[in-house]
Amino acid sequence: MRSSSQRGSLRSYIFVPVAVLACSVLGGMLAPGVEEVNAATTEEDLKASLKSFSKVYNAVEENFADPVTPDKAIYSGAIPGMLRTLDPHSNFFDPKLYAQMREDQRGRYYGVGMQVTQRGSNTVVMYPFPGTPSYRAGLRPGDVIYEVNDKKTFGLTTTEVADLLRGPRGTPVQVKVNREGAGSDPLIFNLVRDEIPRKSVQDAFWLKPGIMYLDIESFNENTSQEVEDNMKRLGEANVKGLILDLRANPGGLLNEGVAVSDRFLRRGQAIVSHRGRASAEKPYVARRGSQGNEYPIVVLVDRYSASAAEIVSGALQDHDRGWVLGDNTFGKGLVQTVYPLSENTGLALTTAKYYTPSGRLIQRDYSHTSFFDYYYRKDTATQNPNDVKMTDSGRTVYGGGGISPDEKFTPEKYNKFQIETLRKFTFFNFTAKHFGGKDAKLPAGWVPDNNLVNEFHQFLLDNKVDFTEAEFTENSAWVKEQLHQEFYTTAFSVDEARKVKVQYDPIVGKGIEALPKAKALLDKAKAVVVQRMNRE
Repeated sequence: MRSSSQRGSLRSYIFVPVAVLACSVLGGMLAPGVEEVNAATTEEDLKASLKSFSKVYNAVEENFADPVTPDKAIYSGAIPGMLRTLDPHSNFFDPKLYAQMREDQRGRYYGVGMQVTQRGSNTVVMYPFPGTPSYRAGLRPGDVIYEVNDKKTFGLTTTEVADLLRGPRGTPVQVKVNREGAGSDPLIFNLVRDEIPRKSVQDAFWLKPGIMYLDIESFNENTSQEVEDNMKRLGEANVKGLILDLRANPGGLLNEGVAVSDRFLRRGQAIVSHRGRASAEKPYVARRGSQGNEYPIVVLVDRYSASAAEIVSGALQDHDRGWVLGDNTFGKGLVQTVYPLSENTGLALTTAKYYTPSGRLIQRDYSHTSFFDYYYRKDTATQNPNDVKMTDSGRTVYGGGGISPDEKFTPEKYNKFQIETLRKFTFFNFTAKHFGGKDAKLPAGWVPDNNLVNEFHQFLLDNKVDFTEAEFTENSAWVKEQLHQEFYTTAFSVDEARKVKVQYDPIVGKGIEALPKAKALLDKAKAVVVQRMNRE
């Protein structure tokens, strides 16, 4: 089970097992290729610092108003506090967070397979994942989880409910839910836990003949294989143009970002490099290559595209292999090496910086701003005028501010009516009420009609949603789009609803229009390469 509040962290990882001293929580770490202490730090200085810390900790433990545990004072206090003085991405993982990180990277877990959210004191099903025990049993969006294995869930957090639902593969779990319109008694579902794949690549599909849409949501251990599987399923030979969606992709594993880049570039082309104070420069190049598949690519990015997503978009842009459309990316170009520690904890420490094939730095400057402003900045169009590089065809690109798009696209902001209806979950709640105790079935190709729109209009009135008739009329087309998506989620699956959402997405339409620009860019880069070869 997954909570809707869970998001991928803005990090990409390289795993390096190391031996760690008992005092590693205070910074005295031993790692291959790293000196035990900085040259400017004497053994006496280190001992004095440890002694001072011990005195402070003892004073807090003995005199603080409430009891203090090492978990709170060290795991949640001293270590994160120390790391916050370094950079925004170095991080410490307590046992639970460390296990969750590894689970995210593996791309699978054991449970029943549903997305949930918190509504007041209740845990509500957002949707079951297709093919999982929850989906096969008939759980629906809007179901309120009432009880798990005889334990009442009212007042529990989604994380606590998730812990109840997870367990070893093949073990039974009973879930009781309340469903609007299904009577006063809870519905009982007897499920058997199974392995739940956490796909990082949503199922690719054709936007129109020859135009493939491929959405990579993160980079875990299975991403490059999932891309390969999608290409084989649809038939890469049939692709005339690709819309590669990296929006809201927080990154993940470096080697997977490299592998995805590899299959779109020519063999031998640079993908990314990283170097740090204690590590030599390490370049990554395409080993497999595109194998002659050189269809035009439009890459969709936004301010939440980070880390490995920036590696991919930066490599395709520097080699003029893809036309980048959207907003400036996040600008996360710091490499974290993960050091497993004792007690099933881990330390993600920044050890190097990423550079695109042209040599520009991906990382955005964080030295003159708070970490809050760094993560939630308003101005995305930042760049370093001193970090100017050229793409293969001679286009100018800048470092220091993530990846700047070749073409800017700013989606329209929600208007007052849209904000109000989304904030109150009106489409979700209306859909749950509409199907109620009925079979949640719709014919293939179903679209909302005016009768359904009128029914939704009455629902808003009954629930005292603030709007005017003029606002409703102005937004009638948008209302149909939202109903189309929500009804598909319940009647078919969240995967089918994603396809509906994409067909209404204006940046996807803009991406299709931009494919000729991507082709012209690709042709120009190929011509430049031929010219260089002839000169040689």
